[in-house]
Amino acid sequence: MRESCVSDTIFAAIENGIVEVVTSLCKARPELLFRTNGDKKNIFQHAVECRQEKVYSLIYGVRQRNLITTFVDNSQNGILHCAGMLSPLAKLDCIAGAALQMQRERQWYKEVESVDFQPSGTTTKNKDGLTPSKLFTKSHDKLHKEGEKWMKGTSSSCTVVSALIITIMFAAAFTVLGGNNQETGFPIFLNQKLFMVFIVSDAISLFSSATSVLMFLDILTSRYAEDDFLKSLPTKMIIDLSTLFISIATMMVAFSSALFIMLQDKPWITYPIVFLAGVPIILFVWMQFPLLVDFFVSTYGGGIFDRKVKRWINS
Repeated sequence: MRESCVSDTIFAAIENGIVEVVTSLCKARPELLFRTNGDKKNIFQHAVECRQEKVYSLIYGVRQRNLITTFVDNSQNGILHCAGMLSPLAKLDCIAGAALQMQRERQWYKEVESVDFQPSGTTTKNKDGLTPSKLFTKSHDKLHKEGEKWMKGTSSSCTVVSALIITIMFAAAFTVLGGNNQETGFPIFLNQKLFMVFIVSDAISLFSSATSVLMFLDILTSRYAEDDFLKSLPTKMIIDLSTLFISIATMMVAFSSALFIMLQDKPWITYPIVFLAGVPIILFVWMQFPLLVDFFVSTYGGGIFDRKVKRWINS
């Protein structure tokens, strides 16, 4: 096995997330589960360090995983310490935004913490005298600050947009389209369906933008604790982006309905303008919807770990 570099092969496969190679070699040679690399890390510690969730999920199909989690490396780091490190092998560049990267790192820490069967796993210190939680805080300090900066910057920009929409929609609600009937005091277009579309869409836009502002302010005043990046902050961002999209979409609907009422006998002008009114909505979906989906999937999706892995090895 030494001559054929089997150990090097399995650790290289782990680093690249090639599950098939890992399972095939371990089934052929079960002792590879307990083999370590130059840093004295076993295969699952290395999988955590490389943030290879598919390889790490194999631990749920191993009978002796409580023994595997007791391994420590040359620096007395256990498997939970590996989750607390921000290793260059983690490859976080594929995740958009520092906030989502911080969320992913915290998800890894919580997942490994739930599997670490050592009673003192969370309080064990490494050579530097750091517990896993303190190591996580120290190594993720820069990413934590970048995540906070990203959330605040996004919230500040979107707050300005939402506040402008509130101002416009509030003024439009009381500037009655077409004026009022001098005898009854009611709006002239009150009985027209398009006028009701205008009023309803105006109200929805006003309420959703007000909700968006309040939620963005909540993000700006958050404490930004490490665990807040798990669900609290992403949930607020999901609500914010969703309500902002609704307010922009309904604002364009209100504009289009008002245009149809005023220029109903001039369709050659109305239709091109209404078409252009859809451009902001399309741009918002194109630029922000992928971010909204990423937040939703990362927070409320099925997760990146597979705890239902069947027993694949007897060791």
